[in-house]
Amino acid sequence: MSGGRTAVRRAPGKLFVAGEYAVVEPGVPAIVTAVGRSVTVTVAAADGPGVVIASDLAAGPMRWRWQGDRLEVCPGQDEPRVRRAAAHVVSAIETVAGLLAEQGRPAPRVSVSVRSELHEKGTKFGLGSSGAVTVASVAALAAHHGLELEAASRFRLALLATARIDPRASGGDLAASTWGGWVAYRAPDRDFVLDLARREGVGHALRAPWPGFAVRALPPPRALRLEVGWTGRPASTASLVAGLHRRTWRGSASHQAFVRTSTGFVDAATDALERGDEGELLHQIRCAREELARLDGEARLGIFTPELTALCAAAEAVGGAAKPSGAGGGDCGIALLDAAAEHDIAQVRQRWAAAGVQPLSVARPPERNEE
Repeated sequence: MSGGRTAVRRAPGKLFVAGEYAVVEPGVPAIVTAVGRSVTVTVAAADGPGVVIASDLAAGPMRWRWQGDRLEVCPGQDEPRVRRAAAHVVSAIETVAGLLAEQGRPAPRVSVSVRSELHEKGTKFGLGSSGAVTVASVAALAAHHGLELEAASRFRLALLATARIDPRASGGDLAASTWGGWVAYRAPDRDFVLDLARREGVGHALRAPWPGFAVRALPPPRALRLEVGWTGRPASTASLVAGLHRRTWRGSASHQAFVRTSTGFVDAATDALERGDEGELLHQIRCAREELARLDGEARLGIFTPELTALCAAAEAVGGAAKPSGAGGGDCGIALLDAAAEHDIAQVRQRWAAAGVQPLSVARPPERNEE
């Protein structure tokens, strides 16, 4: 049995406000916000060797064993299903194990329990559940092993764990899940940080400069309400981004123009938030939607589904601004509406319901984590 206290940590889900697709490039900005739904991870000492993972998204406990510095599925289980269901938790455990090994400590032998508010009857909403479970797993594992890590170090561990699965992942979801609130985010060069961790160790990678990376808190809009609509159709961000990059589009003149345009409206929206200019914020969110629509028309990714198009139209009809949140193709859309206009908000929700879009309560965003 491994030592360590039982540790419980929560991490909120996220919504992209602006900067999708462009943010995967190092140093390119995005705005993300945490939501009031979260993932809770509990880590305790295991009764035997290896790792046991239980999740409310899986049918039963999943058992893993250490082979060197990696975890492999124990025999007698549906290996592909177990790997899919536990991929992000396993990568978080392996990444924290790398840090522990550098301190001369053994690989974790732990029982990990995952409970999520980011799905409905097993169908994910698109609120960044993979990022939230990674952040919560890193935090709970660190606490279980007595590692006192600042938020920045927990974020870096989570990004290393995520990039091992998908180097294209920007980490914007991890930033929202780590710090909470509204966040201005720029992604590091993930190939660089993975190589740094391989060459110099995880501990060094937590301390060294990361090219392109920046994160800072933003004030939320005061007179606007963030409304969220769920299309009922899950989408794969990784597949959509990979589909775009499989084309010759990346590196083209069109790609460069898209990144420049996205940088412009994200920077302008960030400035509007900091100045409290909510009319300008609405304008920049509309610019973000228009640029996503232009990208969709050019690359034919299917970002705008009929439900997301209807979601945006309903918000615009009452003077709000709306767009898909994240990669689109399903999942969620967001709308910023006059917080005092209850009649307009009710009308938007009614129009969403008629179009097959479920108004989704994300409650009040959790308090910002200042650690």
